[in-house]
Amino acid sequence: MSQRLHDLVHEAARVHGDKIAAVFDTGDAARTCLTYEELVAFVNELVKKLSVSAAKDERAVGVFCHADLFLPVWIISVLQLPAAYVPLDPVSPPLLTLRIMERCNLRFCLIQSSLLNQFQSVFSGLLSMDVCATWSTYNLTLIKMQRKLISSEGSDGTQTVEDQILQNEQEAKQHHSASVPIGTHQGEQLAYVLHTSGTTGLPKIVKVPHKCIVPNIIHLRSLFKMTTEDVVFLASPLTFDPSVVEMFLALTSGACLLMVPSAVKRMPGRLARVLFKQNSTTVLQATPTLMRRFGIQILQEEVLSAGSSLRVLALGGEAFPSLPLLRSWRQDGNKTCIYNLYGTTEVSCWACCYDLPNSHRPSDYITDASVPLGEPLMDTAIEVRDNEGHLVTEGEGQIFIGGQERVCLLDNERFTAKGTMRATGDWVLVRDSHLYYLGRKDNLIKRHGQRVHIDALQQECLGLADDAVVAEDAHFMLSGGDSLQALRLFDYITVTMGTASPGLLEVLLDGSFSDVLKHLTTTTRCNITQSAKRPHEDSGSVGPSKRYHIEEASSVIAENVIAPVVSSLKGTMGFVVVRRAGQVLEWDYSQSREESRQTETNGNKNRTINEKHLRTESSSSSVSKASEADQNNSSVRAKDVYPLKQADIFHVNRDSPPGEEHNHHAYQGNGDTSQSGTTVDGQPLSLKVLWSSDTGRCVDASPVLLVRPDRTTVFIGSHSHRLQALDLTSGEVFWERVLGDRLESSAAVSKCGTLVAVGSYDGQVYFLHVDSGETWWAFETGDAVKSSPTVDPQTGLFVIGSHDGHVYALESLTKRCVWKHHCENGAVFSSPIAHSSPRQLYAATLGGQLHCLCPDSGKLLWKYSSDVPFFSSPSCSDSCVCIGSVNGDISALSHDGRVLWHFRTAGPVFSSPCLARVPPTTTRKTGCGAYDHSESPSQAVVCGSHDCFVYGLNIFDGSLLWRFQTTGKVYSSPFVFDGTTWDIRTLVVVASTDGTVWVLDGEQGTLKASLSLPGQLFSSPVVWGNKIVVGCRNDYVYCLELSDN
Repeated sequence: MSQRLHDLVHEAARVHGDKIAAVFDTGDAARTCLTYEELVAFVNELVKKLSVSAAKDERAVGVFCHADLFLPVWIISVLQLPAAYVPLDPVSPPLLTLRIMERCNLRFCLIQSSLLNQFQSVFSGLLSMDVCATWSTYNLTLIKMQRKLISSEGSDGTQTVEDQILQNEQEAKQHHSASVPIGTHQGEQLAYVLHTSGTTGLPKIVKVPHKCIVPNIIHLRSLFKMTTEDVVFLASPLTFDPSVVEMFLALTSGACLLMVPSAVKRMPGRLARVLFKQNSTTVLQATPTLMRRFGIQILQEEVLSAGSSLRVLALGGEAFPSLPLLRSWRQDGNKTCIYNLYGTTEVSCWACCYDLPNSHRPSDYITDASVPLGEPLMDTAIEVRDNEGHLVTEGEGQIFIGGQERVCLLDNERFTAKGTMRATGDWVLVRDSHLYYLGRKDNLIKRHGQRVHIDALQQECLGLADDAVVAEDAHFMLSGGDSLQALRLFDYITVTMGTASPGLLEVLLDGSFSDVLKHLTTTTRCNITQSAKRPHEDSGSVGPSKRYHIEEASSVIAENVIAPVVSSLKGTMGFVVVRRAGQVLEWDYSQSREESRQTETNGNKNRTINEKHLRTESSSSSVSKASEADQNNSSVRAKDVYPLKQADIFHVNRDSPPGEEHNHHAYQGNGDTSQSGTTVDGQPLSLKVLWSSDTGRCVDASPVLLVRPDRTTVFIGSHSHRLQALDLTSGEVFWERVLGDRLESSAAVSKCGTLVAVGSYDGQVYFLHVDSGETWWAFETGDAVKSSPTVDPQTGLFVIGSHDGHVYALESLTKRCVWKHHCENGAVFSSPIAHSSPRQLYAATLGGQLHCLCPDSGKLLWKYSSDVPFFSSPSCSDSCVCIGSVNGDISALSHDGRVLWHFRTAGPVFSSPCLARVPPTTTRKTGCGAYDHSESPSQAVVCGSHDCFVYGLNIFDGSLLWRFQTTGKVYSSPFVFDGTTWDIRTLVVVASTDGTVWVLDGEQGTLKASLSLPGQLFSSPVVWGNKIVVGCRNDYVYCLELSDN
């Protein structure tokens, strides 16, 4: 019998028993490891247990798991049983996993014990399951499964969508069986079974015999000159066949296999630290996308530095990067050997390999734009054929892969002939006997001379596994996607095409897969010309950035600038914080050195603060009578607060039939704002650009203003990793910090006014000094942080969500996490909000849940569940909490969790509602014509939608008060503010994705001013006085000036 994978491992173990075979490193705890001797002992013991619990003639066993120290033990034990292992991804859609299990005729599955509840919860309605055995030593549970008979009708007598899918599969199964056979021919044993997406229809099942994969391992082991001193990183998921090479390249050489949690793989800085500083990784097989995510600084200083431990970098799974890009990754003196790998899952795993010369000498067959695929690997045959099936020796053609022994079974195949050649669908150029990859056959998009991989787009579009299926009508937001994945995909397409596709990100977030393809094939290069841009710099230095000031005469005299405030700052060290969705927090904070000190209590540092006054309101509640700014001393004078009253000023025809409210008072924006940086003639008010600042990359974060007696500071982050602190009046950069990864989280200012906090994609929450930008503390979560922090007005705790599914309460002065709450279902993308009366905290998840928590302990008080994700952040009033959802609903719930009302828009709602307190008119006629002076102040809800409308709603019943149609989708959150300076009681500013900033009358929803900026707007505008600040996707942050026209 030919060699098998587990035989090779046993051979290595006999020689290198005392060597470390496997290491699992989380990056923040002691590493755990197994020697080869321990590995083999565990394998032999588990095989005996499996033989007793499972039928000996079982041909395939499922493995449902995340990375774990015992992962090699589980895999090798199944192989030694002997059986083929079928990897099942815990994060894949359940129906996809069910398809795989059915098509492989799986009866037994090994489940990581920590995932057992998840598996049972997801599949209990579809499968009958019996727990055969649980082995705590291995963190493993074996279950036996059988498909339940599912009724074709739902509870209401109609067939459900899920049942339709399953019924179609059952019908297909009657015609074709893809159950795992014994082998390809002559009883050849299978090693593993994978699933991969075809161009259409159900995923293909690929059954790989030992005889097909072992030659790959042996040849690459020789090419890479593997030794017992090597450390190989398991970079690929088990569902991606390069994982087989990574695992057995290490374990058949006496080398060490390094594994990390999935969360660490998504944090480039932490991953680099684990790989190269803690474990001295020597062999890395990765996709170019994974490498790009490290960023230039980490690549040059750690991964490919002059003294890097990395001996071998093998890039595959995607088109090889251009040589100029590759050179930019490498520090001078780097000696890493770099290889280009090519292959397909249908002939698992790699078919050919090219060793890139270290010198990068120019030659006839290697150029800056193209690197050959290389020579065929052991036992592999490669042919190139044209559309007629003729061999191609020069020119373009489709690549075919096969060989006498390198044969896999696809779908319902039970036997194949030796020497079978598989069509790959990949198009290559043959030149001087060298093959150069072009892209997918019949699935290749060219834009501006560049190509986009549609299969890679298919796999990444919804954030699924590398071999999951994406239907053409699948919608990104309703299929598990989120903005992190959308941005990564956007970056991938932009890098591949070499140019940005205008509106692409909007289509990714709001369209189907077919919409994305259509957009890529029809869009043209953006005609916007930018000023000279600064390169991205990965440094943590604090320093100034270039400022761009528009030198135009202002139509508003500076001395007459009016600023909305809530109350007086006079006589105190008071300050005001202004945030998106109309949040205005005024904190009067008077303290001396003696009053602000740290004391030791029970061994822990606690702070003692004398807070004379604290008051928190949303801007909706703070849309007050404006106060004048004294230009001589920049202090803010008090004005009376005029609460806004809803009933008098939001007009809608109450005599209209139910359901027709949408037709009334819907001001239709004419979109006539094509001239960048100018407003439209004839509008009552005027907007102009006062200044702009280049941040280096896209600005999706919303600005935060810190208003103090001496100056007003704008804090805003960008995708360039920069956080800027700017002067609101002049745009001068006070300081700038480059942090660990892109910043899409908006900042928050501490209760004491000395720290600013912001979350980053590297999983950190950074606390910086407001005056210098110097780091005070960095707290690490388990995944990227898109959520913006909120500050508990009573305790001063920063509360923030993370994509790891937790909400954290952080005490910045003592640098500790006070509590954390796991939200059970989905990442926390949106921003929490704290409310004073009742004292409660709200956080929403991508799993469609709104959690109400106790701010002091994080204890769950109640939760509301929806069937669609929440990207909108909740907003509060004393009577309710409001939130928007992907299904188009704007909803209001009472503070005890009761649904008060839903208002349905015609598109997803990412915008966070702004709860605006509306002022009463002096008098109002009642229904009988009399004047009513007795009504109490009330609130309205203002929110945007992807349907291009901004809505004003009655907060009590959700009825429509007005709507305004913009010229683009509205992702940003409206900001309601005082308009009495311009003889308008209430104004609303909102941004649409086409780059337009709109100022509306808050009473009627009618247009007062608009201005078009040269880039998309996802950032939410904030207002202070007559200044509006907003970030733009053209890499700039803008300050706009509002004045009479």
